Amino acid sequence: MSRGEAWASAALVFGLALAMGAWASSIIVFPRPEDVAYYVGVGRNLVEGRGLTTDAIWSFQTPPLAFPRPAFEVWLPLPTLLAAVPMALLGPTFSAAQLMSVVSFAILAVLGWRLAADVAIERSLPPNRARTLVLGTGLTIAAYLPLVLPAALPDSTLLFGVLVLGAVVVMNRISREYRHGGKIRRSPLVLLGLLLGLAALTRTEAILLALTWAILAWRLAPNLGGWFRLIALPAAVSILVFAPWAIRDWLEFGTPFPGQALLNALSLDGRDIFAWHDQPTLGRYLDAGLPRLLELRWIGFLHNLVTVLLFLGVPLSVIGLIGLLDLTRTPALRPLLLFSILVFAVASLVFPVSTTWGTFQHAAGAIHVLLIISALLAFDRLFARVSARRGWSKPVAWLGAAFAISASLLFTAVVLPSEGATGRSTAARYAALPAALAAAGAPLEDEPGPVITDFPIWFAEETRHRAIALPNEPPASILDLARSFDPPARLLVVEASNTGVWPAAILSGGPDAACFVPLELPASAGSHPLDDVLAFRIRCP
Repeated sequence: MSRGEAWASAALVFGLALAMGAWASSIIVFPRPEDVAYYVGVGRNLVEGRGLTTDAIWSFQTPPLAFPRPAFEVWLPLPTLLAAVPMALLGPTFSAAQLMSVVSFAILAVLGWRLAADVAIERSLPPNRARTLVLGTGLTIAAYLPLVLPAALPDSTLLFGVLVLGAVVVMNRISREYRHGGKIRRSPLVLLGLLLGLAALTRTEAILLALTWAILAWRLAPNLGGWFRLIALPAAVSILVFAPWAIRDWLEFGTPFPGQALLNALSLDGRDIFAWHDQPTLGRYLDAGLPRLLELRWIGFLHNLVTVLLFLGVPLSVIGLIGLLDLTRTPALRPLLLFSILVFAVASLVFPVSTTWGTFQHAAGAIHVLLIISALLAFDRLFARVSARRGWSKPVAWLGAAFAISASLLFTAVVLPSEGATGRSTAARYAALPAALAAAGAPLEDEPGPVITDFPIWFAEETRHRAIALPNEPPASILDLARSFDPPARLLVVEASNTGVWPAAILSGGPDAACFVPLELPASAGSHPLDDVLAFRIRCP
């Protein structure tokens, strides 16, 4: 592929991915899930001059538990900082924040294109097959539902994927130069350190990306001196990039690291993240017993494998997963393959409960690209063998890429509108809620304290009223939580279909249930946005 052809190919991939991301953003008009609303809400506060703060307290494990609440006690700030740029220029809206994820999606597609080109060179593919692999990878990424969907959601998923793929491409450059000449240039090492530092400002899984390089560097230079030269400069640069944020966290939360992330490893239920009295501890975790702990890991493993990696990408994801067995002989893919194994193993074995709430999903952007390249390589091998066996004079490798692109596009076109409809129904619920509460005698402007609710981030960002998470605990615990804030919380809002303790703890008339007085929200004969919402006035002192 000539230089001009390569630039044209990359531009085509970037443009089509940009268009697909824009189309997805026009369908997804509400920040689902709640973490997306968190990133956008903090960005809005930043643009409005309130700093990196949030109006929602969704976890009680990290003090201070007071408003204004410093943001990012668990998550990391780079997605919000980048989304704040278009929000400052175009207005602090969700649609403006989506520009960050759309551009990240387009860059991800080009980096996938670049990685596929490295693979084609290493495998010495004939020109037509190489073009098919490279262009097919970029265009498949642009149509692949597990990547198109987060293109409309300004969170950490695609940004982290971009940083991982960028680091992988740089790792490959360093590895080739070192193997061929044994020399180490500073510029790629500095660039790798910069990417690692930015990844650390995006997701905690960046530590596994750094570990990936440490392992690969030892394979390149299996002696302490050579290994240290390969990792020292990237480590120093990444620490310098992350250090200002670590200092900020130290000042705000008393620790330079998102320490609560480690406590998530002790969760026995996804709702433990909202715990007030019954917070995760090592003793409670071990008391669950070995069979239960093994069961949680099996559940986490199946979730990560089936729900995250395979379900939304079938049939291409299944073909790619099978094809992974052949990738160990491809040096360009070894960094990404090793990183994928590390992330999957840690999420499944160390955070088996948290991963069912999105831990692995948000770190898997680059892994989906690996599956796409693996599937297209499998198609390439298949059609090469068929052509040789049949004696065909013209290559038909393009059939595999055509199938991958068309199948991905079809699945995306079918599923994406339903995601948009779900978001619109959630938006309608929160748009109707303030007026309904006012009609029930509990206008939010008259509530001096925060509202306790099962979706505190959505509530806070849509109503602009402070909210705190509803723990999955008995009424006595909720009363204690309400009294712990100044002014105290006097209002509880919960979905009737909630599968936890609430609202059954009130409706069943158990201890302290009388302290929660039902409010009559407007009803209608047909479907209404608030049909599934219950509200209660907290009366007990």
